[in-house]
Amino acid sequence: MFKGRDVISILDFTKEDLITLFKEAREMEKYAKSRINILQGKVLALAFFEPSTRTMFSFQTAMLRLGGSVLVFSEVEKTSIAKGENLGDTIRMLDSYANAIVIRHRIEGAASYAAEIAESPVINAGDGTHHHPTQAMIDYYTIWREKGGIEGLTLGVLGDLKYGRAASSFILASTIFKPKKLYLISPQELRVKPEIREFLEEHNVKYVETQNLKEVLGGLDVLYVTRIQRERFPDLAEYEKVKGSYRVTSNILKYAKEDLMILHPLPRVEEISFDVDVTRYAYYFKQASYGVPVRMALLKLILSGD
Repeated sequence: MFKGRDVISILDFTKEDLITLFKEAREMEKYAKSRINILQGKVLALAFFEPSTRTMFSFQTAMLRLGGSVLVFSEVEKTSIAKGENLGDTIRMLDSYANAIVIRHRIEGAASYAAEIAESPVINAGDGTHHHPTQAMIDYYTIWREKGGIEGLTLGVLGDLKYGRAASSFILASTIFKPKKLYLISPQELRVKPEIREFLEEHNVKYVETQNLKEVLGGLDVLYVTRIQRERFPDLAEYEKVKGSYRVTSNILKYAKEDLMILHPLPRVEEISFDVDVTRYAYYFKQASYGVPVRMALLKLILSGD
């Protein structure tokens, strides 16, 4: 089911695949702060052509917890890329060193291109504004783990739905799990891309686009908050128009359900105020902690089999 597979998009996986992953991740929680030598002798290459903290470190931690080794390729200015080496040649060399490659790149399609070249499995850790499949796995694992299931819930996604790859992957994954309803909450300028909207319609996901968080908050079981990322905007003037569009505070949460779950892929800037951290609604730090066991489960299944 998983052995030797590339992970390019969350849509590469069925609901059954993801439930298998979630059950494995639940088992891996036991070892998230210790070590199990399932992947002893295996090497994971981390090819990060964009800055990363949580994603890179959680993959590194996951591989080390599984007993494997890690090669980190992240300071591009100190590598042969700075001398003009192309991406294809870099991937070929990493493929010769490692059993699997995790890649993050600013160009959409870079992970898919790497997968075509490499014989080893390639895992997409974010390509441009396109996909971030392992983040979606962590997001939906958190819901599955904390809510006991996903089907029938009302989900809201808030913030940058145009350029945010975590938001895009989360929205696309809703077609796998079939929520009761999906609210897409954003400024007009940052509405979801037309192709994603069409995909939701093709898969019969009931969704509503709105700019008003307050009027829909009371119906949400999960609110997925994303930051408006300056680095993703091709036009800085466009960013200046929409920055700070939303801020989730403890005051607005008086309109929320008692069991609302607030998620965020992190890092946050100003979109969730610090006073929310101490409320019962804040699940984003727990969500981040699940990054290691979910990625442990994924690496185990890909590199050692089901």
